[in-house]
Formats: sequence, structure tokens, C-alpha cells
Amino acid sequence: MTASKTSPKVDGFLNKAKTWKVEYEKLRSIVLDCELTEDFKWMHPCYTFENKNIVLIHGFKEYCALLFHKGALLRDPHGILIQQTENVQAARQIRFTNVQEIIAMEPILKDYIHEAIEVEKAGLEVNFKKSTEFTVSEEFQQKLDEMPALKTAFEALTPGRQRAYLLYFAEPKQSKTRVSRVEKYMQHILEGKGLQD
Repeated sequence: MTASKTSPKVDGFLNKAKTWKVEYEKLRSIVLDCELTEDFKWMHPCYTFENKNIVLIHGFKEYCALLFHKGALLRDPHGILIQQTENVQAARQIRFTNVQEIIAMEPILKDYIHEAIEVEKAGLEVNFKKSTEFTVSEEFQQKLDEMPALKTAFEALTPGRQRAYLLYFAEPKQSKTRVSRVEKYMQHILEGKGLQD
């Protein structure tokens, strides 16, 4: 590992890690061995090539993972890439439950990282679903039909903000919860704000 390629913020992250510490350290050494630059984004170690995100290391209760930002574009000859949820379009994970798995897979992981770098060098992009391809809940559609100003404001939002609202409004199983969510965020939409703004 070259000192210029590492980040003190990642050192701090690793020092504070209560679970997956050994696994994180092994993943870090593998990724850095692939000539990527270490950064710290979204509260996790993130590795870039010419300032483009390639892979991120993160952990959950049941597993830790390498998350490939454009994993949907990788060939995946070993069938190990996992789509976290049905709504994740570009990113894919390789999951681990212990350091032995990581050690055993090191050559494969390096192959996947090198392919991800090649995807970035080639300028390939994931074709995201358009906002119009997402389900609009009945409750939200009713409000859009009743309030032309809301419809206009919603259509003026960025596609990412539109998708976030559509997913959030359609998620609950009960209609009353969907109605509650729509009513809570109508003013946000009218003000041109996203779900997290």
C-alpha cells in the first residue's frame, strides 16, 4: 500500500470498527493492490479511478461487502454479484461473512475490480429506468390529478428526486400509510424539494 493512495479518514473508520474489522482490512489491501485511490464517501471507504467511484467497502449485521458502483455492467462469470434490493439499478455487492472467504476469493475479487476499472475507462453507463417506468401509487396519482400545481412541481423535479418519491409513496402495503406519506410530502414537492431535502 502506498501512503499517497490511502486516506486518514479510512484509518479512523477501521480503528473504530467493532465488527468486520479484519475483513475490512483485508478488503482494503486487495482493493489498494489494484491501483485505486482511497477516499471516504457516504461514511465508508470508497475507491476511485481518476475520481470515478469504482468500489466501496461496507458492512451490515449479517455480512460485509464490496459494492461495485456499476456492478450491473460487470460480466459476473462466478455468479457472485448481488443486487441489494429490486430498486437498486446500478450497484452490485459481493458479500462475505468471514475473512477466510475473502482470502480464498482474492484473485476473483481482483478480476472483478479490474473489470470495473475497464468499464469506467470505456465510459460505459448504466441505463437507468426513467421515472415514467416506476409505479405511481393510486393515492399519489389522485393528488396529482386533483392539484395541477402539484403535478407541475413534481414534473419539474430531477429524475432522481421523482424516483425517490415514487418508490417511497408506493412502498407501504396499506393505503392509509400511502395517503399519509403523500400528504406529508406534498408541500416539499411544491417547494421543489427532494425527499431528503
